[in-house]
Amino acid sequence: MRALTYQAPTHVSVEDVPAPTIVEPGDAIIKVTSAAICGSDLHLYDVFGPYLDRGDVLGHETMGIITEIGPGVTRFAVGDRVVVPFVIACGDCFMCDRGLFSQCETTQVTAYDSGATLYGYTKLYGQVPGGQAEFLGIKRADANLIKVGTELPDDRYLFLSDILPTAWQGVEYADVPENGTLVVLGLGPVGQFAARIGVHRGYRVIAVDPVPERRALAARHGVEVLDLTQDVATRIKDLTDGRGPDSVVDAVGMEAHDHGAVSLFQKAATLLPDKVAQPLLQKAGVDSLGAMHLAFEIVRRGGTVSLSGVYGGTADPTPFLTLFDKQVAIRMGQCNVHAWTETLLPLVEDPSDPLGTEDLVTHRVPLDRAPEMYDTFKKKQDGCIKVVLEP
Repeated sequence: MRALTYQAPTHVSVEDVPAPTIVEPGDAIIKVTSAAICGSDLHLYDVFGPYLDRGDVLGHETMGIITEIGPGVTRFAVGDRVVVPFVIACGDCFMCDRGLFSQCETTQVTAYDSGATLYGYTKLYGQVPGGQAEFLGIKRADANLIKVGTELPDDRYLFLSDILPTAWQGVEYADVPENGTLVVLGLGPVGQFAARIGVHRGYRVIAVDPVPERRALAARHGVEVLDLTQDVATRIKDLTDGRGPDSVVDAVGMEAHDHGAVSLFQKAATLLPDKVAQPLLQKAGVDSLGAMHLAFEIVRRGGTVSLSGVYGGTADPTPFLTLFDKQVAIRMGQCNVHAWTETLLPLVEDPSDPLGTEDLVTHRVPLDRAPEMYDTFKKKQDGCIKVVLEP
């Protein structure tokens, strides 16, 4: 089958790879109908190379049609249309019972002291082949797949795999008070949904992004938008009675702009042998912290900062004096996708499409164009906000 594979830092290509097979009784196989490129995929593209092998199949936002099931699968049948959560969980361990599916004790990657296994996401998270491919092998199908209807287009359902529940969890963690103000930093796909969710829940939502097309898309959904200017912190405080917002969602993470030193470190690490680079990243890795530090600066005293953007550094400087003095609450973590499915499924199936799932994709291309679109998405060119691949 054809699949998008990692080759080297900033180099991915579509290659012929072995098709998945049923290995365990609980496995299934789907024919992929849609697979999105996520902002987290860009971290693999240019930062986490030391944890990837050449030929690894990428992608963790996937849906399709079941073509084969193992003898242990009881909840699904061949022909079912399904969405694949990016987290692989067992559904009944200590963590799963508490809704912490991304910490599943059955699939934790203990070799790296990491959380639950993920599709298409490096040795740190199990090195399971991803879904930017013609077919995807499903692990623990009964506990993980989401069966969906056949009438609505893929775009209504596809984002249940990652970015929609990630955004929902981000807003939940932000603990916005009734009629409160939420600031969303970054208007990539997760930020777009976080801002729309805030509006849907009745909050005042202000969002910041340097890309005009992203601001325009958010504004269509009732969001107040600001450019990322030098005085943006002052402007936000002026809009919030001088106090700052009740809550901030950082939907940027390590993709934040920096002054060069962090990017230089990350690029240098990818050029080192894996056995040297891995411990360096684990003990001395640093992130671009512009968005996080802006969130800490603007949130009001006693407010909450929710980190939805992925951070991977282990030596990041953190302004604890400011955080302690301002009494700031911080929540973060990998999305517990399964915990939000029952809440979100009615919203994506609502005829009015209240979260605008059909108003996000800017580029829909065949799988063979995936390498080109990784570069376009990374560089934020051509108005690119969300890419969907059609194998």
